[in-house]
Amino acid sequence: MAERALTEPVVVPVPAGTARSGTRNSAVLVVFTAITNLADGVTKVALPLLATQLSSSPAQVAAVSLTLSLPWLLVALHVGVLADRADRRRLLWIANAMRLLAVGGLLAASAQGGLTIWWLYGGGALLGVAEVIALTAAAALVPALVPAKDLERANAWVAGAETVCNEFCGPFVGGLLVAASTGLALGATWVSYAAAALLLVLLVGRFRPHRTADNAATRETVHAQIVSGLRFLWHQRLLRTMALILTALCACWGAWLALMPLYATRLMNLDSREYGIVLSALGVGGLVGAVTVTRVNRLLGRRWAMFADLLGTFAMVAVPVLTTDIRAVAAAAFAGGMGGTLWAVNARTIGQRVVPDAMLGRYNAVSRLFGWGAIPLGAGLVGLLAELVGLRLAFLAFAVITAATVLPFLRVVTRDVLAEVFAERA
Repeated sequence: MAERALTEPVVVPVPAGTARSGTRNSAVLVVFTAITNLADGVTKVALPLLATQLSSSPAQVAAVSLTLSLPWLLVALHVGVLADRADRRRLLWIANAMRLLAVGGLLAASAQGGLTIWWLYGGGALLGVAEVIALTAAAALVPALVPAKDLERANAWVAGAETVCNEFCGPFVGGLLVAASTGLALGATWVSYAAAALLLVLLVGRFRPHRTADNAATRETVHAQIVSGLRFLWHQRLLRTMALILTALCACWGAWLALMPLYATRLMNLDSREYGIVLSALGVGGLVGAVTVTRVNRLLGRRWAMFADLLGTFAMVAVPVLTTDIRAVAAAAFAGGMGGTLWAVNARTIGQRVVPDAMLGRYNAVSRLFGWGAIPLGAGLVGLLAELVGLRLAFLAFAVITAATVLPFLRVVTRDVLAEVFAERA
């Protein structure tokens, strides 16, 4: 039995809502995700742009962006424990209250002419922590509020909303709003967070973690729960392998996003419009992946749908080694974006089938920590490599990293293991 725990998934069915309530909950979660991620995307562009108006120091401006992402490294594990102890819908309300407080404070300071770089640091840190809470709690809510047969579709639409609104529409809208007016950008963001909070009233079902023998002991310390969550992930060979592969792939994404602006301008000789086309291909690929994931799963199977992310990410970082043709680079970016969504949807659905409800908060927090924590690491490493060996060889190094994930994937993420995960149980 101990050996089984180390090699095979332990599927724990979680009670979910009825078909009618599941459809309603899916719609609410997708719209909530779209609104909040659009607002998050706006703030991720608006705050650094506002920082450029307050300081000429590259370090100070970069620090504003860091405050938005650093909380994933600092508080994600503790937030995961919180999501496994508390009412998860209430956590979403708390997260949006923090967002309203942060944006409202920045708006008031701007209106009074007292906006400083320190205001942006404080607001960014509060928004970053709120994002950790919101994404962790929302991901843990999905399997409890949506019937098991609808999980794939719900995850596809949630992932699509995250990709399109946070990475595509949000930054574009944020740039336009800041160009028009600081007050308009902050005011529109505040209204969006308020509307999303009100929308949560429409959710129906169970919002607290399902109590089992594993989490019934309320005396267990936060540290002990963090350790038990990490131990659970490590003892599940499938989840552990997926997490390590995700770390490598996200590092490649971080490297591509960090190096592509320099590569595009120096080697490809692109102007801002052409560079926008390359970035847009990434977002469009993500949207296509969200729309087609169910059909791709039926056509290829979940295993090969997830394997498509390895191929897409490899193409994304390998094509710039071979050519500077904008069509080839954009096509590779499209493949990377589509593969990323195919992986995200299937990985979330697998996690929701395998991980007990009482541990979903910690699992989702650790998964995001592995993935999102690797992005700045990849960006930093590729910058160092580019300085030492040049742009093309820096991309080549990450192509090798992606290729190294193929063998572990094929050995662990097998058809039989996935069949066990998705086997129907009474």
